[in-house]
Amino acid sequence: MLQKKVNRRDFLKTAGTLTAAAALGGIPASLFGEEKRMAKFPEKTDLILLTSRPPQLETPLSFFKQLITPNDAVFVRWHLSRIPTSVDLRTWRLKVGGNTERELQLSMEDLKSFEKVSYTAVIQCSGNGRSFFEPRVLGGQWGNGAMANVTWSGARLKDILDKAGVKPGSVDVSFDGLDSPPLPSVPDLVKSLPLDKALEDDIIVAYEMNASYLPMLNGFPARLVVPGWYATYWVKSLSQITVLPRQFQGFWVKSAYRIPDTPCGCVAPGSVPGKTVPINRMTTRSLIVEPSNGKRIKANGLYQIMGVAFSGGYSIKEVVVSIDGGKSWGEALLGPDKGRYSWVQWFYPWKPKAGKYTLMAKATNSIGESQPFEGLWNPAGYLWNKVQKIEVVVE
Repeated sequence: MLQKKVNRRDFLKTAGTLTAAAALGGIPASLFGEEKRMAKFPEKTDLILLTSRPPQLETPLSFFKQLITPNDAVFVRWHLSRIPTSVDLRTWRLKVGGNTERELQLSMEDLKSFEKVSYTAVIQCSGNGRSFFEPRVLGGQWGNGAMANVTWSGARLKDILDKAGVKPGSVDVSFDGLDSPPLPSVPDLVKSLPLDKALEDDIIVAYEMNASYLPMLNGFPARLVVPGWYATYWVKSLSQITVLPRQFQGFWVKSAYRIPDTPCGCVAPGSVPGKTVPINRMTTRSLIVEPSNGKRIKANGLYQIMGVAFSGGYSIKEVVVSIDGGKSWGEALLGPDKGRYSWVQWFYPWKPKAGKYTLMAKATNSIGESQPFEGLWNPAGYLWNKVQKIEVVVE
């Protein structure tokens, strides 16, 4: 494939139609209230619409019944309205430089000449679950669908940096993509990693999702993958990698995507943290996928409760399930293990009798990290991993 082009006319038509509908009252223009609306963007199936410019699209929970999330169902999160809709691989180059012995301009063929690395890893927006915060916080009001489990393939960032030759005294590595701010006053989205993190073996520049090219909305032609960390670091549509002799001071690290500097990353609800640090590793989390909240189930048959669980680079050791609101717990069966960065599916057989039930699931990872029963609050709406409650009726 020499060129990938999402029909810009169709793309802008989709976004423009949705924006117009919002302005006329058909779709709430900001956070869309409590009512969920669906939208279909290029290369995507019907996803839950949060905003159209820039696109913020959430994955319906039904797709999480699959161990691997299909490319067309992977959530979409852009910050800036000017996003790439066409990339010609004949001219695209990934520039690598800064405090290096040499500058590189890597074509896709060059990128593929490095050893290919593949693994399955959860990608999750930092604000996944933000709509559940009490008191409410500003930002995209994601439910549970700003995440996906994908098999990524690409070149080790370490190998790329080795070819460029990192000079002594280097501190950070920054990453910029093809998206750009609509106004000079808006900071470009540039992220960074400490050099020692950037040189870890599992950090890759991915050019494949599930053995196919990346969808345009998910970062074609290549994106950074930082498994175990939140997706704010997974810069899409990479265009430039820069090694820095000093700590990066860009807005999206120094001011944005920060959490309270406390062991839980939380503060008292409604309060302001005294000190913050950049968000990084994902918390341990479980999600009940089946049944959905409010579902009515037939009595006396065998019913299988199922869900997914994952952690920030540590495998899931155990998932326990309660059908009585937490009074008693039973151990779920864990599905196939796709590695420490992947989520694991879990299953809990149940023979329900008529009545109302509160279902809960709680995951624990291999180093003993688990989930709180009460929501941990911070003003940015990050790190949501409260033990979930699902109400169902058996009749």
